[in-house]
Amino acid sequence: MANLIVRNIDEAIVKALKKRASRNGVSAEAEHRKILEQALLHPQRKSFSEVLHQIPEVGNDSDFERVQDVPIRHVFD
Repeated sequence: MANLIVRNIDEAIVKALKKRASRNGVSAEAEHRKILEQALLHPQRKSFSEVLHQIPEVGNDSDFERVQDVPIRHVFD
């Protein structure tokens, strides 16, 4: 296994990591490994609704106005 050193971490993040590790009954190092694994190997998939809500509101409603084409004629008419 490889070793990973992370420098210049804000003290608030370190405290939050230690608090979370304590709640889960593990060391800060074990909690750190768990967080990295979840974030990198098991990313959360977003629901279709979440993806739709992330689409920026651009353009005007008139840009998306439906324009009726010439009516389709049936082959047997």
